[in-house]
Amino acid sequence: VQLQASGGGLVQAGGSLRLSCKASGINFRLYDMSWYRQAPGNEREWVAGITNGGSTTYVDAVKGRFTVSRDNVRRMTYLQIDRLKPEDTAAYYCKTQYRGADVWGQGTQVTVSS
Repeated sequence: VQLQASGGGLVQAGGSLRLSCKASGINFRLYDMSWYRQAPGNEREWVAGITNGGSTTYVDAVKGRFTVSRDNVRRMTYLQIDRLKPEDTAAYYCKTQYRGADVWGQGTQVTVSS
């Protein structure tokens, strides 16, 4: 089972990015997916999730700016980030649970300049 995240980069405040996470080795449509982020010196925090049925949830700090989605045919989950802020600077990770164990993608760096 592997997750591969991509799409990060350096953007100016107010810009947008779409992060992607490709799953392999699992029947993707059966699994809930989550996005986390970790800023330097901070603990990794959950920011958004999408169930296998497509229901979405977000941490309050990102509601209205982050949109999580999935494409079960392509085995992808996405995190659209709009109106980026410098405090969104972090490494972003996708995650799922497989047979009771957390499976993490390798992280993709988002850096927002002011």
